[in-house]
Amino acid sequence: MPHRSSPSQESVSSAGSSTLDISTAAPAAPYSFLTMFARSSILTVLRSAVVVGYMRIEDRDETFHFGNEKTGGAVVRLKVLNGKFWTRVFAAGDLGFSEAYMIGDVHIENLKSIMDLWLDNQSTVASVSSLYSRLLAACTGLRNAFFGQTRSRARLNAIASYDQSNELFQAFLSKEMMYSCALWGHEEGGVRGDLIGNGASADDLECAQRRKIHHVLRAARVKPGDRLLEFGTGWGALAIEAAATYGCEVDTLTLSVEQKALAEERIRARGLAGRVRVHLMDYRDIPKDWEHCFDAFVSIEMLEHVGSKYYKRYFELVDFALKPADATVVVTSSTFPEGRYTGYQADDFMRRYMWPNSCLPSATVLIDSAYAASHGRFTLEGVENHAPHYPRTLRTWDRRLRANKGALQDALGARHPALRDRATYASFLRKWEYLFAYAGAGFAKGYITCHMLTFVRASDVTAACD
Repeated sequence: MPHRSSPSQESVSSAGSSTLDISTAAPAAPYSFLTMFARSSILTVLRSAVVVGYMRIEDRDETFHFGNEKTGGAVVRLKVLNGKFWTRVFAAGDLGFSEAYMIGDVHIENLKSIMDLWLDNQSTVASVSSLYSRLLAACTGLRNAFFGQTRSRARLNAIASYDQSNELFQAFLSKEMMYSCALWGHEEGGVRGDLIGNGASADDLECAQRRKIHHVLRAARVKPGDRLLEFGTGWGALAIEAAATYGCEVDTLTLSVEQKALAEERIRARGLAGRVRVHLMDYRDIPKDWEHCFDAFVSIEMLEHVGSKYYKRYFELVDFALKPADATVVVTSSTFPEGRYTGYQADDFMRRYMWPNSCLPSATVLIDSAYAASHGRFTLEGVENHAPHYPRTLRTWDRRLRANKGALQDALGARHPALRDRATYASFLRKWEYLFAYAGAGFAKGYITCHMLTFVRASDVTAACD
């Protein structure tokens, strides 16, 4: 049964391990009517919504309890540091919550726990919050007018735009710089190997990402002399391996000037400048003379940025570029389960601060689009769900970023002077911490998935069987 207690009944934990003595603290100014209304509305939803797990919210004047620790779900302890937390969440739901966390309006002992709590109680949250959702929709249009370009809003806008430097990704990715799900084998202890036994070793991520690269290239059936087309270069890891180990000639497309520069530097260092070509090009602009030129096509977690309107066009161009026979397509993408997929996906933390205008497909939507776009010339060869491998990938990225955060501030501050400011840099880091926890919980709970789909030409025989 949810209940509340006053500060006189119990001490309130500070952001650290010490205890704040309420009796000696100076009284804070009372919340405004709007803040109190926002808080009351949110607490009303939580009273009915938290069925599995337990949540404790410490505000400056009271402590609120929801659910029961004995239900076996996540245990969340949250401390409100600024009353704007309530108005942010009221005005923008989970997006507002992510902003409150990034800007420092709230402290959470274990960020993953609140993601787990939300996912465990998703059905009850939806059933009790329909009125709130309609009110939220009405408030969303007033959001920018209400907050305006405040210092905190300016900081949030800034940290959304500092992510294109190679130094950032070098701080947490593997040496190959694969910004996608790794595949964990028994050599690394499997998908939970970092949580059990002796934990992770220094090069676990490198091993798992190399396994992923080779798994994709083997599925693509590439061999010496083949031409490989790739949409989404990243920093060139897969293209380099395809040329160096499998003997392919590779054309790979990117929209990032920084990624192209570093990929080409790495290609030259491996002596592959004549065999791997990096094009600064939108996939919709591939040249006409590429028709039926390629033996295989790969794309690693790029489809999230295509959008539902263009799935058919995407596969039409793949069909155009591949040879009419003995050709293979391998695509991987974070996906929604079919029951959760919609072509319209509302603004949330991911689409606002990480990948603007991104849209997760479903596996079925991609399969149907490939079949329709190719007029039946593609047939489905294989479907794999790599979602169980993503939480460990994200945990590893999180640990590496935390370990390198000091050196990273120096590197980023040289290019983006605003990040020399301690508060702005702290907000920037919390954005990435939030991403790793948010996505990790989503994959672990099945809210989102990650599929690898393999297609071949309809007439192809992929294995001798008689």
